[in-house]
Amino acid sequence: MGIIIGTMQLVQPNQADFNLEAIRNQLGDDWLAVNREIGAHLHSDVALVNSVSQYIINSGGKRLRPLLVLLAARACGYSGKQHIMAAAIIEFIHTATLLHDDVVDASALRRGQDTANSVFGNEASVLVGDFLYSRAFQLMVEIGQMRIMDVMADATNTIAEGEVLQLMNCRNPDTTEQQYLEVIYRKTAKLFEAGMLIGSILANQTRAVDEAFIEYGKQLGIAFQLVDDALDYDADNDQFGKNVGDDLAEGKPTLPLINAQGRCTPQQQVMIRTAIEHGGRGELDAIIEAVRSCGAIAYTMQKAREAADMAIDALARVPDTRYKESLVELARFAVERRY
Repeated sequence: MGIIIGTMQLVQPNQADFNLEAIRNQLGDDWLAVNREIGAHLHSDVALVNSVSQYIINSGGKRLRPLLVLLAARACGYSGKQHIMAAAIIEFIHTATLLHDDVVDASALRRGQDTANSVFGNEASVLVGDFLYSRAFQLMVEIGQMRIMDVMADATNTIAEGEVLQLMNCRNPDTTEQQYLEVIYRKTAKLFEAGMLIGSILANQTRAVDEAFIEYGKQLGIAFQLVDDALDYDADNDQFGKNVGDDLAEGKPTLPLINAQGRCTPQQQVMIRTAIEHGGRGELDAIIEAVRSCGAIAYTMQKAREAADMAIDALARVPDTRYKESLVELARFAVERRY
């Protein structure tokens, strides 16, 4: 069955149809321009800043967030050039959060390679993250729209609060599903939401379109993080780009673990609670088996699909274009991917 959006019917794609490169190519010069913009504004007179920045920016990744800015602007009929710089801003802020996250989590692997803190040390990673944050705000000043400054100031503050909330939940097996959802909204979905809204702001769109893009970004970000957290217990290391079980090793009570505690056997519940409280990988294989067999992975994926459907539904208020169709494809990609 197809997906009905307004008067347009889209064929629901299968896994083979999800091609991020095709969507990027659809944007033509825009995508190339964003990559040039990122490279141009990474430069610093301080050699170590250049080294760490280049390492993390060029380490792969899907770059969904800048892609969303470009698609949102084009879906609104924007014909200027400021969406290029706005997309670079979103990528710089995202990259800064990755640098800080990996230090806080003591992560050793991201996107299939050593994390920047493993290569350059925690101090350099934190400070270069600060550099990327401040560079992003320099570029916002260059765009010169106070409303964009307001959106991004709110987003970065919300992300920081999300990091603190996650830290508070860490090693707490009594973390609720609602508390978990609040963290992933703040940590992940808020930047998706901000990127979409910036595209609408640049095109001077109506409040209805602004709200549609906010909802799309929020739900897409939630779906994306839910799938990431499910893949932490159900993915191949080489495909996933990080070690399966990293969340468990750090004592993070993500939804698969939260849900499993209400479904699995009493012995498994004790095992999961102990693993969250102490971290580590000692019972990883048994816990993976528990969350899979009791249906917690399936539950998490169902929640992700529901969020993706809500993201697509939000686009009903947006005019039908090929860029809108790409946004629908991205929502489907978010829940069908294995990496």
